[in-house]
Amino acid sequence: MHALRAGRIARTDVESAPCLMEFALLHPDPDDATWLRPVPPTIALAQRLHPIEREITERRRLSVQLADAFEPFMAASAQSTASTHAITVLEGRDRINSALNLATAECRTEVLTVQPGGRRLESNLLKGLERDRPLIERGVRLRTLYQHTARHSPETLAYVEQIADGKVEVRTIDELVERLIICDDTVAFIPTREDRQVALELRHPGLVRYLIKVFEFMWARAVPLKIGTPYETAPDGITDIQHSIAKLLVEGHVDEAIARRLGMNVRTCRAHIAKLAAVLGSGSRAQLGYLIAQSGILEQGHRSPEESHA
Repeated sequence: MHALRAGRIARTDVESAPCLMEFALLHPDPDDATWLRPVPPTIALAQRLHPIEREITERRRLSVQLADAFEPFMAASAQSTASTHAITVLEGRDRINSALNLATAECRTEVLTVQPGGRRLESNLLKGLERDRPLIERGVRLRTLYQHTARHSPETLAYVEQIADGKVEVRTIDELVERLIICDDTVAFIPTREDRQVALELRHPGLVRYLIKVFEFMWARAVPLKIGTPYETAPDGITDIQHSIAKLLVEGHVDEAIARRLGMNVRTCRAHIAKLAAVLGSGSRAQLGYLIAQSGILEQGHRSPEESHA
C-alpha cells in the first residue's frame, strides 16, 4: 500500500516480504536499482486471474466431452432404470434397518408385518417398539401376524401390550413361511437368507400388490390375539396345533423341520407328537403316520377362528 501511494519503495523495505517480488507485484526502478516500483493493481489482478480462467475454460471443455461420451450409455440405460430400482439388495443388518426406518418414516396409511418364530429377542422388540410408536402417533394402522407359539413369549406379549391401540391388530396362525414387512402399497421387505443378513427391498407395484394379497390370505385364517389360546381341544381330542403337526408328519418332515416351520422348539414339538400318538393309540412313529392317514383328521382340516372360539 505504501508503494502504491508513494509510487516506489526501497528494496531494503521489502526484504521481509519476498513474495511481493515472486508474484511480480513489484519491479525494479529503471532509473535507480535501489528502488522498486509497484505493478498497477489492474495488471496484477489480470496476471493472477488469467491462469484460473484458462483452467476453468479447460474444465468446461472436459465436462462437455464427458457428457457427450456418456450420452449413448444414458440413453441405453433409460429403459431399464425403473426395473433396476424396483428391487434393491440390502446387505448387513445396519443397512436393512436403515432402509426399514426410512420406509416406516415415509409410511402414511398402513404397515403389514409377518413375524415367524416363537420367542423374540428383547433387543429386537425394543427396536421394533422405537420404530412403531411414531407410526401409531401419526395414525398409521399396524397389522402383525405371529405364529401361535408367540402367545407363550413374555417378551412378545409385553411388546404387544405396549403398542395396544385401536389401530394396532395382532393375530396368530400355526405356520408362517418367512418374515415380511409392507409399508402402504409402496414398498415391501423380504429376507433372502436364513441368517437375515441379506434382504430385498421391493418397490415394483405388481410385486407389492401380490405380497399384500398373500398377507390378506393368511390374515383371514389367523386368530386374533385377544381371543385367547388357539390350542383348544376339539371333540376328537386333537388340538389345532396337533392337526398342523399331523399334516407335516404325513408329508414326511422330521421333528426339527416341523418345529422350525411352526415356530416352536423341538422339545415342545415332540411333546405334541407324543400327545397325538396317545390320542390315536399309536405305538411307533411309522404306525402314527398310518393312523393319522386312517383317522381322517387331515380331511377335517383346521377349524376357523370362529369355529374354534364359538
